[in-house]
Amino acid sequence: MEESNNYDHQHPLLLILNQEQLIDYQSGVTDCSRCGEKVSAPCFCCAQHCGFYLHKVCAEAPLELNHPFHHDHPLLLMQKPPDSDSDSDSDSDSDGECICECICDFCDERCEEFIYHCCCGLDFHIKCALFTFNIAENNLKELEHVTLQHPLISTENGTEELEDVSKCLGCWEPLAKYTHFSPDCGFNLHEKCTKLPFKLNHVWHRKHPLVLQFNSQRLSCKICGETSRMGSGFVYGCSACKFVVHIECASQSPLQVIKSTNHEHPFTVFLRQVPFTCDACGTEGNHVAYTCGTCNIIIHKNCISLPRIIKSKWHDHRLLHTYFHHIEDFRVLDCIICHDEVNTEHGSYYCSKCTVIFHVKCVMKDKDSYEIVENEDEESPDESVSSITKVLERNDAGEATVIQHFKHIHYLILSDRVGEYDDKCCDGCLLPIVASFYYCTQCDFFLHKVCAELPKVKHVWHHRCRPALVLTSNEVFECVRCLCLSNAFAYKCEECEQCTCLRCIIALTPGARTCLGHKHPLLFYTEYKGRCVACGKDDITGLFRCKDCNFSLDHKCFSLPIRSQHRNDKHLLSLASHDDNRYSESHFCDVCEERRDPNLWFYHCAICDTSAHVNCVLGEYPFIKLGSTVKVIEDAHEHPLTFVKKIYDYPNCIYCGERCLDFALECTGCNFIAHNRCPRYNCTSSDSEE
Repeated sequence: MEESNNYDHQHPLLLILNQEQLIDYQSGVTDCSRCGEKVSAPCFCCAQHCGFYLHKVCAEAPLELNHPFHHDHPLLLMQKPPDSDSDSDSDSDSDGECICECICDFCDERCEEFIYHCCCGLDFHIKCALFTFNIAENNLKELEHVTLQHPLISTENGTEELEDVSKCLGCWEPLAKYTHFSPDCGFNLHEKCTKLPFKLNHVWHRKHPLVLQFNSQRLSCKICGETSRMGSGFVYGCSACKFVVHIECASQSPLQVIKSTNHEHPFTVFLRQVPFTCDACGTEGNHVAYTCGTCNIIIHKNCISLPRIIKSKWHDHRLLHTYFHHIEDFRVLDCIICHDEVNTEHGSYYCSKCTVIFHVKCVMKDKDSYEIVENEDEESPDESVSSITKVLERNDAGEATVIQHFKHIHYLILSDRVGEYDDKCCDGCLLPIVASFYYCTQCDFFLHKVCAELPKVKHVWHHRCRPALVLTSNEVFECVRCLCLSNAFAYKCEECEQCTCLRCIIALTPGARTCLGHKHPLLFYTEYKGRCVACGKDDITGLFRCKDCNFSLDHKCFSLPIRSQHRNDKHLLSLASHDDNRYSESHFCDVCEERRDPNLWFYHCAICDTSAHVNCVLGEYPFIKLGSTVKVIEDAHEHPLTFVKKIYDYPNCIYCGERCLDFALECTGCNFIAHNRCPRYNCTSSDSEE
């Protein structure tokens, strides 16, 4: 143990040379004051036991590092990450101050302590900067004691691939793909990546040699077209030409021939000096292409492995990939996801049943949103599970007029006599009966035709879990999309147990929609951010939009009931999109008596000239079916409770003592009533329709 200089510490420091000395000296697990990681010998520690520790390598780190893998500028040692003007990596705390998140450009982990920083925006942990410097200088003493691990392991049945999700920090290829080092310091590296030549003359860039470097600008590889989503790792690049190739791609033969699972002929690599449009995905490529000499097709390397058939969350049927389309095969050539036109002269995915079409880049954007269909002849289970268990009669047009639905015990009859049931709601979505519907002659049960035809299981693009959602009822749930409490039908995820109401399921199903007060069709744009014309809320991400004019609508407002009842008016109130009355005195809500914005949607009775805010008419629980019952937990009440609206008599809640002015839970067997928010009930209704 030696005494050394204090490296800007107020007390003298002692140099500890081995781990035994460190264990004897320290009282517990401690971290290095520069890199923030667990301290190990050799290191410096405070002679006065104040808790200051410093790795020897961190203490001796130079203030300025000229790194061979980043020769444009020197890396400067800084005590903390610099302030960033970038919005993408910054957040604000409760006081509005900027909190900058610094990410190491080598290992892709957060930087919170001392870092090496470059004026061009690169940041590195001390250990990452020094470790990669040693690789560049071919000084790998740190790996001399580490045993090499091989990519294959022996088992009783033979040889299997090592299951390892870790990546090599040099090339970002799977660690188990090649012989590799996995030292305690956390730097997982393929053995081949520690011996890479510093310069490389490559056939696909003859103008200049390629230099091993950090991909500081996150450029895409000129061979495969991909950009690493993780740390920059190493690439071979030419800074002057902004040309980079991944280490793995640089090692491939320029005369490579690849077989495709989606095309009958093999593809051969081809060097191009001008950009091209990929015949498989329809996007631009450059420099390196793969061609089929038989069919005259030119594609990206990654598109060689495009699956021929997939099952996507964006559509109920399987989607097929093709390189070319005939325009006459499609009624609309717009992509169902982004709504931009699909070029039929290049590849796309399509549904042979519905003649809808998708950009390859849209349908393949999220790996969790689709599954590859391996067996083309096997029927998809999701496509064959109908909610209509039996069809008893059909009309001349082939429509099912008498059915049995798996959520109701009686037969249901198809009707289009909408005007006769103004005061009725669909038991599936709890919206008013406004279109063709099925009804039960034996009890008060109604289903919109579109709700009755929904499948028992369904994939939806807006839910992240892999399994399909299951159609359910007789539960009280909060919709994960609109946050409304409901006891109507829902699609439930059996993995995360979240529920989505039918209103949101139907509204967010891809396709054009018509809307109150607007003559053009609306399309849902998942990433558009703007203002809803109905409620006036700003900065909503994901809106229905009109391609022809500046009209945007939130999906929750799109699904509002077009008619509703309120105790202040004996007639049904109709949803209105604008107020033609120019007198400001009329722009008040007749329920809360507060001023309302005449440009926003509201409910109106033309007979009584009653106008009211949307929320004032609908109340807090518009999608709970009155008269349905729910079981509460045992210590709340022993009988099932019924959902009711108290219009004239306002009894006191048994829990909080306040009056039940509107929505409440009531027991028909005893003198019990409570606000909906007060008792704790479980999520199972005592009503049974199955």
